Amino acid sequence: MLFIFAHLCIKYMLSLFTLPTAILKMSERKISIEDIARKAGVSHSTVSRALRDSPLISSQVREDIKKLAQEMNYVPNAIAKSLQTQRTYTVGVVVTSIADPFFGELVEGIEQVARLAGLNVLLSASHGDFEQEIGAIENFHYRRVDGILVADSRISKQYTKQLTQFTVPTVLINIDTEDQGKTFHSVAIDDRLGGSLAVEHLIDMGHTSIAYLGVGDGSKADQQRLEGYKIALNQAGLPQNPAWVAINQDPKIINDIDIGKKMLPQLVEAGVTGIFCYNDMVAVGALLACKELSISVPEDLSLVGFDNIALSSYITPPLTTVSQRMLEMGESAMTMLVDLLQGKAVENLLLSPFLVKRDSTRTYAV
Repeated sequence: MLFIFAHLCIKYMLSLFTLPTAILKMSERKISIEDIARKAGVSHSTVSRALRDSPLISSQVREDIKKLAQEMNYVPNAIAKSLQTQRTYTVGVVVTSIADPFFGELVEGIEQVARLAGLNVLLSASHGDFEQEIGAIENFHYRRVDGILVADSRISKQYTKQLTQFTVPTVLINIDTEDQGKTFHSVAIDDRLGGSLAVEHLIDMGHTSIAYLGVGDGSKADQQRLEGYKIALNQAGLPQNPAWVAINQDPKIINDIDIGKKMLPQLVEAGVTGIFCYNDMVAVGALLACKELSISVPEDLSLVGFDNIALSSYITPPLTTVSQRMLEMGESAMTMLVDLLQGKAVENLLLSPFLVKRDSTRTYAV
């Protein structure tokens, strides 16, 4: 009898040590749908439907199960969820460069909308190379992203057929898609209009020898801003001198600031009084070259940029520029992609830029 009593005491004492251990193991293990079902006294399928807000389950049962799941610290299995819904809740974004402030503001707009839609953003840089761009798009496709956004794309009509193999919704930012059928959707800025606005401003300030400083990267933006430059000169009846158009031809120089610094001297030698730069970073490079050459801006030379990045208002002198509405462009592109994921019809969007006047331009006095 004494032996039995001692045995029970020992068993009880051991249970005091093993019980917390069991509880600890339970807390360390991830709570599953089966755990919730056992606790609630319902089937696995009932819990699964309740957590998916299925109308097959009453609203009261749904709320009770969700509350229980929260109390038990249930964390949904993202992989299992993606297998059920055929979605990964991720979108891929390809930009030309992560060093360019333009793309920083663009991606900020994309992320703001993506976050509200419950989507995660994967970012990749193409460095202006078409093969790298295609590689990034392929990688996103193999990762089974729900959608793709490509900014400042080098995609042209000859490659459209190659890209039709990608079946996820795709939105291009800053590229024409009028000849590409229904393969892509797009949000873009009117670069021709932007180029014209920049040159018209210089004309209004009395300048007649006006240059264009481009990057020569083969982008749609570079080509159409140059077209806008020519349109404005034609409409004003001003001459167009080939020496007043400087396009970078050196493939080794890809940094926009370096391009501005390198190309500025030849335009000054050509006798121009005003320069429309491809973007704000090129204008910054031109401004640095002016300081090295002791050229005063805007007293001796007026400069106009394009993009209206945050830096443009902080440099000396603050830069007159064409605002590209980057944040809005990113928001619009991501909104379009969300609409496509929801099966809604969308239309391509062309945004109008506007001029921001600052101190890098002034009236030209002969």
